[in-house]
Parts: sequence; structure tokens; C-alpha cells
Amino acid sequence: MSKYHLITFGCQMNKSDSERIAAVLENIGYKPASKINEANLIVVNMCSVRQSAVDRVFGKCQKLVKLQTLNPKLKTILTGCLLKEDRKKFRDKFDLILDIKDLPQWPPILSKKHYNITTLQQYNNYLQLRPKYQSRFSTLIPISNGCDNFCSYCVVPYVRGRLVCRPAKEIIEEIKNLVKREVNPIRNMISNGAREIWLLGQNVNSYNSLICANAGTNLRKYSWKFAPKLAQIREVNFPKLLKMANDVPGDFWLRFTSPHPKDFSDELMETMAGCRKITPYLNLPVQSGDNKILRKMNRDYTAGEYKNLVKKIRKTFAKIRGKFPPISISTDVIVGFPGETKKQFEATLKLFKEIKFDMAYIAKYSPRPGTAAAKLKDSVSKQEKERRYKVLTEILKETALKNNKKYINKIVDVLPEYKKGEWLVGKTKTYKTIKIQMTKSKYQINAKIQNPKLIGKFIKVRVIKALSWGLGGELA
Repeated sequence: MSKYHLITFGCQMNKSDSERIAAVLENIGYKPASKINEANLIVVNMCSVRQSAVDRVFGKCQKLVKLQTLNPKLKTILTGCLLKEDRKKFRDKFDLILDIKDLPQWPPILSKKHYNITTLQQYNNYLQLRPKYQSRFSTLIPISNGCDNFCSYCVVPYVRGRLVCRPAKEIIEEIKNLVKREVNPIRNMISNGAREIWLLGQNVNSYNSLICANAGTNLRKYSWKFAPKLAQIREVNFPKLLKMANDVPGDFWLRFTSPHPKDFSDELMETMAGCRKITPYLNLPVQSGDNKILRKMNRDYTAGEYKNLVKKIRKTFAKIRGKFPPISISTDVIVGFPGETKKQFEATLKLFKEIKFDMAYIAKYSPRPGTAAAKLKDSVSKQEKERRYKVLTEILKETALKNNKKYINKIVDVLPEYKKGEWLVGKTKTYKTIKIQMTKSKYQINAKIQNPKLIGKFIKVRVIKALSWGLGGELA
């Protein structure tokens, strides 16, 4: 029996891509291998946004060589976000390097049987392929692929291409299918469907249904040429898409990642606050608190504009939803960007202290070939980048702890994700990790039970402890 093993690096979009890879492989007769050494085919879905991610793939190559020595029939594939330079480096380390966008054409390359080529050829875009969802209650739905922003440090436009969007109807149908309750009379069971939906895109608030992947072009740009189609297609922007998703019947949370501050409209923030299924959580990348560095990054906003935007978002949520829970805001930031002085870094420190983020994903800059920033001198030493990383992390720990203390003695909605010892671990609506002590409750978990009945179901939890990186609670 042919078995496959998937290794995924990178963001949620990469994870979503792996769900489609798994579906295609199983369609041509492969079965998932429980252990990597049982596989006949190993697929590495890589990320090349940072050099550290590429280095991890190189580390895996050594293990793959050993496995191929033990199993000469083992085949390896590299896919994902690949720069041309990375393709050259990995050429001799994998049997095949395949473009993720060509996923519908993989079967004839991998097998001469067990696949329906006519079925696969109907797809103009690989995102139309039905994925093999890894979670029954939390699912990832890409709404677009690629990006038109060309931030100077980012490889996404080069590895994923320009922005293309999925049709709104296709996205909404996928949500409907995922969240609907299903009755299985044979097993006398009811499936509650997905409880959490993530809408994904490199810049979700650039979404527009007229930038349609299926049409193969930007219908807005060539409106004169596609006038008949435009007459039949209703333009849907991101706020409208969120409203449509919010109107889908069912009990579920709606999340998305990540928007760009320059495109964050009043319509979007009012939609977020007004649609009750949209959770009060927002990842809003700032990248730097210094205006000169932001210009070098080609971010098209100032630190002051970012601060005012955050204030407005918080005010809008408080007005429409009330003061608790306040919207939880996380960010992405890069330290040690080429030319970043200590004074410019201190501007980022000041921004962190003022905004008081709930969480931040801090990256130490690494040059990526092909980007505009790669032409700049990487002037900040590794030691200084590490120092700045630690200083920023300490500020984040203080602000996150202060924010989390507001939750003590409050009752919050939680979606448990997994069991760890005597604890259930899950997320609040505001995307805070919470550990729930179960041993003293009527739902006491026996150590032998691998899938507690509460996993994947909404529960009420009283918060009894606050830490910088999460909360502690008990069933309410």
C-alpha cells in the first residue's frame, strides 16, 4: 500500500494548502502514514518568508537522505512558497519540486492509475479543490491567494503571485457545508459541524470578488472587456463577504487573518463590531514604529496613522459591543530591518508601550533574495537583533499580563482544542489561550480518554488566573 507523510512549515495558508495536498494524494490511492518511516512518499510544504524557515527545510533534508537509504523506493517532493534561488538550492535534495498552484496536475506526475484526470482538469485554480480538513471543528478557508502590496521585505508576491480572489458564492457555500449539522441515523449521532471558521488571505481586506481566480484576470481592471460578465456578477468586497458569512445559519465563530492597516476602512471595523459571529480579535501587522523604516518597508502608513486606527477600532467595538471583552489586538513586527538605528527601534518600543498589544509575533529580519530590501545592507548585527527581540518581548509580557488581568473572575466563552494531562486547552473568543482544570468538575477526565466530549464544543469558563501568555480557568 502506498503511504504519504506531509511536513508543513509556515503560516495558516501553508496549512490550508497541505489539506488540499492530502486530498489529492488520497484521491490517487495514497493513505496517510502514521509514522514518517512508513511512508513511500514524503511531501515537504515549505515557507520561504524568512531564512530561518528555509534553514529548517535544509535540516529536514538530512533526515530524508537517511530515510531514502533505508527505503530506496521512497520519493520526496518539495512544494509551497519557493523562491527561484531556493529551487536551485534544493534541486538535488528532492526527487520533485512542484508548484502548489499546479496541484490539480500533480496526479499524472505521481501515478498512472487511481485518479480521475477529467475531474481534476476542471479546476482553474487549486483553491477549488476540496481539502481534507484536519480539524472537525476549526477550519481554514482561503478567500484569496497572492498579494499586490510588494512590501520590501516580503516574498509573497514572488512565490504566490499577484492577488487573485475566490468567488464569494464559492466561499459561502464552503462555510455552509462546514457548519451545518448532520444526522447519522446508522450511528445514531449528530455532527455539530465546524465551530470556528478562519478566512485566510495574505491581505484579506484587499478581497474583491471581481479579482476572480476563475476568470483568470482582474475584472475590475478590464471592465470594458468584461462588461457582460460584470452585469451578471455582484461586486463583493471584504466587509460584504464578512456580512454574508455572518448570515450563514449555525453556531460558529468567524475569524480572519491578516488585514493591512492601509486598507482598513470604517466599513470594515463597523462590520466587525456589528456582526456577532465575528470574534473580537484582530491581528493587525505594524512591522515598525518608525516612519522612515515604514517607508523603506513600503507599508504606506505612518506610525501615527496606525495608532489612530487602533484607537478607532477599540472605540468602535466598545460602542457597539460594550467594554468587555475588549477587542484583543495582536501584531507582527520586524526588528533589525536594514538601516534601523537604536533610536528608530526605540520608536517601536514606544508604540508597543502606547498600544499595549495582547500579543505580538516578533521576527528578526533576514534578507530574502528578490525582494527590494535584499538590495539594502543588512547593517544590524545578529547580536543586536537578538537584544532588540528580547527587549520588545519584555514590554509585550508586561502589557499582555495587564490586559489578561482584566479577565479574572469573568465568565468567558471557550472553544476547547485538546487535552493536556488534567487540563483542557482552548481559545477564548478574543483568541487567548486558556487552560481549564477539569479534575474537580462533573466532566472529570479519565486519563485513558483521548477525546473528551467537550473538545470542539463551546463552553462557559470562569477565569481564575492570568499570565502573560494565557489564562487559567474552571468550568462555570
